[in-house]
Amino acid sequence: MLLSFEERPSNSPFIERVWRSRSASAGSFLSIASTHCEMVVTRCKGEVFLTLRGPEKRATVAQCPSDGEWIGVRLRLGTFMPHLLPCDLSDRRDVTLPGATCQSFWLRGSVWEYPTYSNAETFVTRLARQGLIVRNPIVERMLDGHPHPQSIRTGQRRFLQATGLTFRAVQQIERARHATNLLKQGTSILDTAHEAGYFDQAHLTRSLRHFIGQTPGEIVQATEQLSFLYKTAPRS
Repeated sequence: MLLSFEERPSNSPFIERVWRSRSASAGSFLSIASTHCEMVVTRCKGEVFLTLRGPEKRATVAQCPSDGEWIGVRLRLGTFMPHLLPCDLSDRRDVTLPGATCQSFWLRGSVWEYPTYSNAETFVTRLARQGLIVRNPIVERMLDGHPHPQSIRTGQRRFLQATGLTFRAVQQIERARHATNLLKQGTSILDTAHEAGYFDQAHLTRSLRHFIGQTPGEIVQATEQLSFLYKTAPRS
């Protein structure tokens, strides 16, 4: 494996999960579609820096250096930085914040220490208190099936602003990730198509090619390294 991953869930209202990764060698991997914004600390070849990432609407090929270490804080859907909206960071238009020292970086005129795998919640809580991270509750309400009290159009607009994605795009991406997990767990391609809610096997294949970058058969055979694939369930 080019990359190894470890993750843990979070009980923070702002954080979906925290993960860390290490590279065994240099190479390429598939960065698969993702719905969430992230803050990622990179340590590689004596350098340390923090990068802000947005959602990804399709799979792309990414490069990985050797001997790299990463700590990722995956924010809950609808949690974002007001001065860097998810749409501004989407599709790998990442923003790397300027470093201050080997242990800190600059953000909006202040110096902040890099978060660790264990203190991510404390770090994000401090950001929220300063108004540097906010959470739009309309996103969770819509995901739970509750429309915006004013109008569907208003809800869709606020959902897009808070996530960088349409509600439909979130459904499609999370269904594709769910189907990928099913295939990796040994579920047959036909049963995966049915369980993940695809019309047929051809529909499943088209979706996975776009969002994961592989066909169902290639996923089963594990022909190429994928980026962090957390377990998820499709939105109804």
